[in-house]
Amino acid sequence: MYIALNWLKELVDCQLDPEALAQTLTLAGFEVESIEDRSTWADGVVVGRVLTRIQHPNADKLSVCTVDVGGEEPLQIVCGAANVRAGIHVAVATVGTYLPKVDLKIKPAKLRGEKSEGMICSLSELGLTKDSEGIYIFGESESPETPAIGTDVRPLLGLDDIILDLSSTANRADALSMVGIAREVAALTGGKLKLPAVDMSAIAKQPQLTVSVSEAQACPVYSATLIEGISVSPSPEWLQRRLQSAGIRPINNVVDVTNYILLEWGQPLHAFDAAKLQAVSSNQTIQMGVRNSQKQGETLKTLDGQERQLNAQNLLITVSDTPVALAGVMGGENTEVDESTQNIVLEAAIFDPVAVRKSARSQGGMRSEASTRYERGVNFAELETATHRAIELLIQLAGGKIICQDLSDRRPDLTLQPRTIKLRLVRLNQILGPIDDDGEPGEITTEDVERTLTALGCQLTATLDDKEETVWDVVVPPYRYRDLEREIDLIEEVARLYGYDRFMDTLPSESAAGFLSLDEELLRQIRAAFRAVGLNEVVQYSYAIEKLNNGSQVEIINPMFTEYATLRSELISGLIQSFQTNLAQGNGALQAFEISKIFGRDETGLTETDVLAGIIGEDPSVGRWTTGGKPQPLTWYEAKGILDSVCNSLNIPVEYQADRSDEKLHPGRTASLWLEGQKLGYFGQLHPQIRQEKDLPAAVYVFQLNLDPILNYLAAEERLVPVFKNYSTYPASDRDIAFFAPIDLSLADIKKSIVKAGGELLEDVEVFDEYRGANVPEGQRSLAIRSIYRALDRTLTDTDVEPLQQKIRDVLVEKFRVTLRS
Repeated sequence: MYIALNWLKELVDCQLDPEALAQTLTLAGFEVESIEDRSTWADGVVVGRVLTRIQHPNADKLSVCTVDVGGEEPLQIVCGAANVRAGIHVAVATVGTYLPKVDLKIKPAKLRGEKSEGMICSLSELGLTKDSEGIYIFGESESPETPAIGTDVRPLLGLDDIILDLSSTANRADALSMVGIAREVAALTGGKLKLPAVDMSAIAKQPQLTVSVSEAQACPVYSATLIEGISVSPSPEWLQRRLQSAGIRPINNVVDVTNYILLEWGQPLHAFDAAKLQAVSSNQTIQMGVRNSQKQGETLKTLDGQERQLNAQNLLITVSDTPVALAGVMGGENTEVDESTQNIVLEAAIFDPVAVRKSARSQGGMRSEASTRYERGVNFAELETATHRAIELLIQLAGGKIICQDLSDRRPDLTLQPRTIKLRLVRLNQILGPIDDDGEPGEITTEDVERTLTALGCQLTATLDDKEETVWDVVVPPYRYRDLEREIDLIEEVARLYGYDRFMDTLPSESAAGFLSLDEELLRQIRAAFRAVGLNEVVQYSYAIEKLNNGSQVEIINPMFTEYATLRSELISGLIQSFQTNLAQGNGALQAFEISKIFGRDETGLTETDVLAGIIGEDPSVGRWTTGGKPQPLTWYEAKGILDSVCNSLNIPVEYQADRSDEKLHPGRTASLWLEGQKLGYFGQLHPQIRQEKDLPAAVYVFQLNLDPILNYLAAEERLVPVFKNYSTYPASDRDIAFFAPIDLSLADIKKSIVKAGGELLEDVEVFDEYRGANVPEGQRSLAIRSIYRALDRTLTDTDVEPLQQKIRDVLVEKFRVTLRS
């Protein structure tokens, strides 16, 4: 929020210079991001009077003017504005003036042959507006209100001000108002508050205006006031300057008053054209209402000119049940105040932050000054004050007469039931720690606590507990009702106002060396293994790209984006999208892995699972001169070999089984992975249909593994510390077996049976040949397997090996019904 110092000083006595005030507010939790001295925008710009104006002899759209700026001689200035004429007082930038908002330094010049000794300025050139239709005119020469020639324009245009760009935390909605900041400054500096006096006289109720709220939780209070006989016109200069200093564009006196109250009190208001409300409802009685959108096909054209399709999450302001505004967000175009407006209905309301947030997000993330405040929580204790203040300004600036007011009020009565919080001095000092008392540790005293909290508007009653320790009953002021709820909140306020910099810096008496948990060490090993085979680690959003209809996904109540409304239940879809993006950016195929969580739901409730997934899209080898510089598609076995290399480096004995369960993968080139009888996940080639839809290369392979079984396996005590295993110095003896086996027979099962039959002398088993085709029975394949035997203490003979080899043959025939060829 932009804080104008001149306005702030009208609300509170503050003697601090801008830098000191910014430092004080920042230390108190209100970060001042910048200090803008607007006096530099028009340094050297003075009031001048146009004495004569003639047409430029060489340009149709230029005028040659003589302008008196209080010097010895009038200046000749060439001006391109259509509204320049003799007898007006204008803002003149003299030679040597620098205008930072247009990055222009004024120098003597010749324009189309005529000399020009300055520039007559518009408001946009002085930084007050984005666009200007012509130069700014202070008035005619004969007017007594016209400023004197040679006067500095900065006080006249509100440019003698300094603006603080201040940000506040989400729980401090009161800081989005000048009154809220004034209260903070008063508490921090001890300055006296000077809030504007407001006439709180009651306003009569008449049947021609009624209010009905059907959503009391979403709208605890709604007030509507009918004012007739107003005159819509431009606001006075002081009001326009106040709004401009806060970055708000002046519109007219009625709308500007509502925006002024928004800035001053933090209370959003909205003015409806009463005649337009009557036209919408086709009724002279104005029946205002608040409800959620429930009718199919309801629409509303908002003030930004967009036709909004309404839904059940939209809270609406209605007249005779017809929508006229999005509650707390934006008004409707068909009831806006314009130059023809004579009667208005002034709305003042409190809307639930959640209801406004949902409504704004359901319309594509609409944002307005009003919704920003409602989403944080508007102070419902001073709604009447803000309303009456607005009515006073409306009558003062636009005339008119108050006719009636109706109110629906279901707020808690804070005067009868004020919030009282117990605050213990011993707990406060325990939380905050020692203060710096002239270099010595000290404690915050009862006087410090009472002084700081009283400055915030709290009322304190001190008592002693059983241990003779001071305890206060703290009555929270109504305007801090939303954020002061517990004892810890009061302790935070004491720390803020006392000064965080006044507490002592303390370090732990003993320090301990940091260490990684076992899981983190193992995860680092896994990451290093995947990087070693050429895969890069990626980190992606935890949102699902594709929404499934099986009910297993976890929906997000308030998604950041409508397309990311669920949490992901697998990682492969995100990796495929990243693969596409990499190709589109010209970076080639993506070789990547990701370690993250996936989310789901089952009969026990919501679930989280740590998984490891990856995608392999091309040959990672370096140097492709033999293939003309083009990458070659990987075969299934080459891609599997990359994953096997990782498993081997981690000493994980993974087994593969044929699998067809995943529809995203090629049914004949997919395998499930197993570890000690427990399923880890799957590995396979993307289905050709998906590859074609996504326009991916010929062969893309993916895998997804559950991480917990892998970590549990690696974390076993016998595997954490490497144990030396004796190796043989004697030669190995190998034997080959060839046989016909059914195609659907798993090699993993065959190898497992061979290892069991071979006993301790069997060192390794490998498949070195597979053939399908001529001379092989239909539905079968020819396999050749080599068994390698070795002993630790001797060279093996045929007498040692042949019985084992025969046992393996017998197992293959009896268990798998194979046909031996050798």
